[in-house]
Amino acid sequence: MSEPKSKNIVWSESQVAPEQREAILGHKPATLWFTGLSGAGKSTVALATEVALVERGINAFILDGDNVRHGLNSNLGFSPEDRTENIRRIGEVCKLFCDAGNIVFSAFISPYREDRDLVREKHPAGSFIEVHVHAPLEVCESRDVKGLYKKARAGEIPEFTGISAPYEAPENAELIVNTAENDLDACVAIVIKYLEDNGFIPAK
Repeated sequence: MSEPKSKNIVWSESQVAPEQREAILGHKPATLWFTGLSGAGKSTVALATEVALVERGINAFILDGDNVRHGLNSNLGFSPEDRTENIRRIGEVCKLFCDAGNIVFSAFISPYREDRDLVREKHPAGSFIEVHVHAPLEVCESRDVKGLYKKARAGEIPEFTGISAPYEAPENAELIVNTAENDLDACVAIVIKYLEDNGFIPAK
């Protein structure tokens, strides 16, 4: 866990109880951390689930990996150190969204278990949901709409997860969504059922 450089700071506790936010919003807060290979369908499933929840009156929001690298993390590359810092920053943002009572989705490859575990530790118990969006490497490559795997195979993209850099799959994810075996509607239904069954959102 990183320590702030400044020592002249004091944590300020909110005067609004989590229960008050839940009463206003009508659901419990959560961070759904979508992890998986490039092309596995993380953003696709997260975006569709966000829409489905908002249509039900749930305050949901997605933080997409590429989008965050356009702004907050625009100074970071893809070295192991930069990947770790990328995940640390977005983990802090997810916690803030969660503290505000939202259901927030993150869609990041986040290849290292240690980095994901550190984000989990930042969250109140039970509010961090690791979602392994799974598809075999060959399926991900066949969906290569950005041409990234082709470039990685050609050596044009160094440190590409699944090709020249490792991906450490979750060992105890709360939820596994297999996009090679389920269509998009089924994947969304799996996520929503988990949220309903575990009391995060009201059952329909």
